[in-house]
Parts: sequence; C-alpha cells; structure tokens
Amino acid sequence: MMTKLNDEHETFNGNDGQKTTRIMADFYTEHVKQLSTQYNAQRFEDVHQSWQAYWPKAEQRVLDVGAGTGRDAKWFCNQGCDVYAIEPNDEMRAAGRHYTQSQNVTWLNDTLPELKNILSLGIQFDVILVSAVWMHLAESHRQRAFRKLSNLLAPNGKLVITLRHGEFNDGRVSYPVSVTEQETLAKAHGLQVVHVQSAPDNMKRDTVRWETVVLNMPDDGSGALLKIRHILVNDSKVATYKLALLRALVRIANAHPGSIIDKTDGKVALPLGLVALYWTKQYRRLLSYPVHQASQFDHHESHSGIQQSSNTTKGLGFIKDNWRSLHTLGANDLSIGALFLGQEARAVTGTLSDCATTIRDMPVKHLWHKDKTNHLFQVNKRTVRKSDRVIIDKQYLDSFGEFILDEQFWQSLKVFGSWIEPLIVNQWIGLMQSFELNKSRYVSLEQYHQALQWEDAKHDTRAVRQRAEELIRETNRLKSVWSGKDIRKKYHIDHCIPFAHWPNNNLWNLLPTSDNENLNKKDRVPSASKLQQSRTRVLDWWREAWKSEEAKQTFMIQSVMALPGLPNDTGSFDDVFEAMNVQVKGVKGKLLLREWHD
Repeated sequence: MMTKLNDEHETFNGNDGQKTTRIMADFYTEHVKQLSTQYNAQRFEDVHQSWQAYWPKAEQRVLDVGAGTGRDAKWFCNQGCDVYAIEPNDEMRAAGRHYTQSQNVTWLNDTLPELKNILSLGIQFDVILVSAVWMHLAESHRQRAFRKLSNLLAPNGKLVITLRHGEFNDGRVSYPVSVTEQETLAKAHGLQVVHVQSAPDNMKRDTVRWETVVLNMPDDGSGALLKIRHILVNDSKVATYKLALLRALVRIANAHPGSIIDKTDGKVALPLGLVALYWTKQYRRLLSYPVHQASQFDHHESHSGIQQSSNTTKGLGFIKDNWRSLHTLGANDLSIGALFLGQEARAVTGTLSDCATTIRDMPVKHLWHKDKTNHLFQVNKRTVRKSDRVIIDKQYLDSFGEFILDEQFWQSLKVFGSWIEPLIVNQWIGLMQSFELNKSRYVSLEQYHQALQWEDAKHDTRAVRQRAEELIRETNRLKSVWSGKDIRKKYHIDHCIPFAHWPNNNLWNLLPTSDNENLNKKDRVPSASKLQQSRTRVLDWWREAWKSEEAKQTFMIQSVMALPGLPNDTGSFDDVFEAMNVQVKGVKGKLLLREWHD
C-alpha cells in the first residue's frame, strides 16, 4: 500500500502474502484521521529541504507516488504545477481528495510496482516524488518498480526517492534501503544520480534518519524509437504485414489503454484478439477499395482492392473461407461491443484466428533486433472454439491469447504515436506504389490515402442522436449535460474528448449539449472544474440513455477498453465518470490541448 505518516509517503507491496498486505492496509484505514492530522501539520518546505534545488516549477508536470492525504500534492499545485497523485488506500485517498479539493489534483488508485493506471495514460513527468515509500517495497519488486518509474520520466525529468533508515515499532513492514542500490538501479535503467543528501528525522526521532536521492533522465529513451524507425525505414519488406502490425499497435496504444496486461519482466501483453481485430479492420478496407481493374492478375480474388504484396501469384495468408464469409461486413462493423450471431459469429471468430496466425507466423517471426533470435514481439496463441453468439469485449479478445512486447517499446508507441503513425502511412504508400499490380491499375496517391484512412475514424453520432430523439418523444425533455438547459429544439451531440484529437465515438464520450455550447467548446477539452460541475447531469444522461441491459453492456464494454483503471466486470457509471475524468486530463497533458470552461 502507499500512504503517508507524518513526514512520510509509505507504500507496501511485499512478498510475504496476503496476510501482511491486509495488516498494512488495515493500519492505514484505522488510523486515517490521526495520520491526516499529523501528516498535514508538517510543512513541505521543511520535509523536502534536502532536494530544494530540484523542486518543480510552474507548469511542470509532477507525479506524487504515495500521495497519502495530499500535503505535497497541494504544495505542488500551489506552485502552478500539473499534479497527479497516486494512493491505493481508499480512505487515505478520500482524505487526500478532500484536503486538495480546492486544487486541480488528479487522484488515481494505483500501486507500486505495477503503476498500471498512470502508465495507461501515456504521459511523462518532469518530477516524480517517491518520498518515504521505498522501504516498504520488497526487494524482489524494486527493479520492476524502478523501471516503471523511469519509463514515466520526461527528457531531463527528475526522479526523487527518499530513503528511511530505522525500523517501525507499530507492526508495519519495512526492508533495508541504500543509496548504493539506487545507483545500481540507475545504471541499469539509463538514469544518472545527480544529488544525494543525508538529513536527520524531521520529527526528531533518534532512531530514524533519511537520505534523498535525485536521479535524472538524460535523454528521451529513444532506444525503442530507433527500433520503430528501423522497422519503418530500413527493414526489408515484400508485403505490408510489418507496417500493418505496427500501425495496429499504435492505434491500440492510443485507443485502448484499458486492454493492457502487465507482466513482471519488463514486458506488457495485449489481447491477441484485439491486435487481430485491428489487423482485420485495416485490410478489410484496403482489400475492398474500388480501383480500376486493368491487369492480367485481376482474376485472382486475393488481388481485389489495392495489392498488399509484391508476389502477384500468391494471395495473402489470412484470406480464407472465414474472411470470405464476412463479405457483407466492413471495418466499421467490427467494433468494440458489437454483437454477432449464427454463421456470422463463427466467421468472425475464424477470421480473427486466421489473422492471429498470420501475425505470429509472418511479421512477428521476421521482426528482430540485431540477432534473429532476439524477436521484438512474442505471440502466445490459443485455440478459440467457434460459437453462434459473439460479443467483441475484452474477455472474448483475451481468449485468442497474448501479444507480448517490451514495456519501453509500448510506452514509445503511446507517447510518440502521433509522430509514428504518419510515418507508417507514408512508408505503406511508398511500398504499395512499388508493386507491379498497383502500377498497372494506375492507383492514385489520393486513393492510397483514402484506402488507408480508418473507416471508423468518422465523426459519427447517429446512434446517440437516435437515442436522444427517442427520449424526447418518451419524456418530452432533453437537457444539456454542461448547463442543464432544455435543449429539445436545438441540441448537438458533443464529443467530451474532441474527436479531432482522439477519434472515439464510444457511448461514454458522446453527450447532449446545446448547439451554442458545442460550437463554443470547439476542439477544447472540458476543464476539471467543468467536469465536476456537470457530473450529476452526465451520470443522469448515461443512466437514462443506456439503461437497457443491451445498451448498458455495450457502454461498459467500450468504457473498459478505452479508459484507464476499470475492471473488466465494471457496471458502475460513477466509476466510468472517474475514469473519463482521468482520461480527459491525460489526453490534455499528452497533446497539450486547451481547456474549455464555459
């Protein structure tokens, strides 16, 4: 657990079993009021004097790991910083929210060494504070925790770790700590130790002393970027498979932070079915795109649309009977939350399985770094039985197996995706232009670009608009979620997170508002205060609009796949609102978007 006591942030995720973890959690839960009073009585300037030269400045982004009841988070906010606070203990986090309620602090339920929810946002920090936390982290978890923290640092970012020496006498668990260990971890993960300072205990306890270590990220962690660039620019390609895989991963990193499965060895895993789904969506558009037929090879069914391989005598490996059975479905139909029945359901499962096999046997097999045995990706594929009823949700996509990649590679896709994807598209077009079949058909540059557009990347509010019209007929009312005004006669459906910056037509992201409010909001994200002011109205809209069992199921499936920190079986609109709030701030921070207040 992570929390603070007096002058301390404290976290625990040891390996002594559930009993010890429960003791730690119970301690903080039972003493939250006392701890809050004691902790907040200590001044930030006194507690953290040892690293004053590195205190964050206005507009810098700060992560407080083990934020407890919010003293440090509040101070950072008062300096004009953009602050994220992590605290897994529910009672301590609630106390911290209350203490910082007048500040714009983003609170997250997260814990070391996983840090799953903060990592899912894909943003980087100028300062990360891990104060009086490290001694509660078991030694077996420290390398993983350090790696996670270092991956969250921005270029020239500072990781500040304070180390407590001295045992506890109240039942809490701690482990030995040292500066030497920090230096070893820094060397292994590409950080530099730039400051070390010892200090007596701020509460004048004779048995306790402290050391502060400040570490610096000297570069942008571009090792993964160099690998990505090599795939795009230098790697040999006779088909578009490698590019299709990389683009699918970029899209998933951007759209589905809730899909990640965290590993303990510096790896992350994605549902293999999700990778196969995005692969399918790309090729269904490319292979159905209408082009002028003027080639001796056009009789071959695998050559319909725009050719994706230099070999004109051989078709694509995943074009089989299952793919052909889906001839009536386009890329848009293969969406998260979609329901398929009968033969169509069996064909969907078969198609995703065939695509997963091609992904494993072709691009994954041939993508390696320096040595052919050093594969960039790994696929653990499972056999999925065909069923007459399929809902594309996380459980279904998980059932196909795992697609595994390095955590740093994944973070680069999340952080630099807006730079990577245009490069993929340009390389893809260049490769298709080199294929003889496409040359003979005189495919234009405009056609290549149109075929590579995501078919689902359209500003589509039809389903939500239809539901709004139904509610107007049923209840004779419709209110703006932003103002509460009656908007029956003039309403718009607004993307809470603007579509221009994050193409997402999920039900949770589409909200009724007045035409004037929507036009005034433009491509800005709602401010934190605006979201909180509108909370009740947003929740009322969701509960009324998506109250049927089928609609609510679709709503929750889409939310779990797109928003951070939601369990697979979530059924709480309140939890979705909190996750949406975090995602809004994450997109704002990553893309440096402007805020909308009114």
